[in-house]
Amino acid sequence: MAAEPEVATAAVDARARRRQEHRDLNRNQVLDAAETVFGEKGYEAATLKEVAERAGFAVGSVYMFFAGKADLFRQLFIRRGHEHLEGMTVAATTPGSPIEQLHALVDHQVDFFRRHPDFGRLYLRYTGPVMLSAERRAEQSMTEEYDRAMALEADLFVRGQAAGEIVDGDPTALAQLFSGMMSAFHAIDPEVISEALPAGRGFTVSDLHEMVERAFHTEQPGHRGAAT
Repeated sequence: MAAEPEVATAAVDARARRRQEHRDLNRNQVLDAAETVFGEKGYEAATLKEVAERAGFAVGSVYMFFAGKADLFRQLFIRRGHEHLEGMTVAATTPGSPIEQLHALVDHQVDFFRRHPDFGRLYLRYTGPVMLSAERRAEQSMTEEYDRAMALEADLFVRGQAAGEIVDGDPTALAQLFSGMMSAFHAIDPEVISEALPAGRGFTVSDLHEMVERAFHTEQPGHRGAAT
């Protein structure tokens, strides 16, 4: 007896979903491996062969998902950029005052880069206004995510100024200053750069919260960050 059309269609759809899930899993496995290899060796020194071996695939399998090394590099930035922006959105809209949301942004960004230190090192090396890579691959790939992040932060500063909690000034400029502070912290965070700082040069998350408080809050009620 032939299967009902609806049942047959559902079975086909289920198989298609399983194939897509398997494909997505393999693609992410390659991206994870690429993040590690690029993070350890840099873009120029890394090879697709090393990425494929780290992922447990043949080199040819990588081309099932990516056009080549440059595309793979761009896509790993796009993936983490989306994840980072999603977390920033949650932090910036969490219940609380604008200054509390700003501190939540601090915690999210520190935690995100510490959970993905290979990406953190790539971000510091290949993005930003002072970038040594002539081809500027990563920056071009993250322009849209960066613009959205800056707009999200600027909106938070607008809301904070309206509430009388955040200092006066161009919200976009304040957002850029805040972003610069975060990048500077990542660049000296031993959990991201995997290097111990010389004695006396430590800077904790608690110190970072205190700096953000002093720089942007119209009032100074005291220390805000949890000690680390």
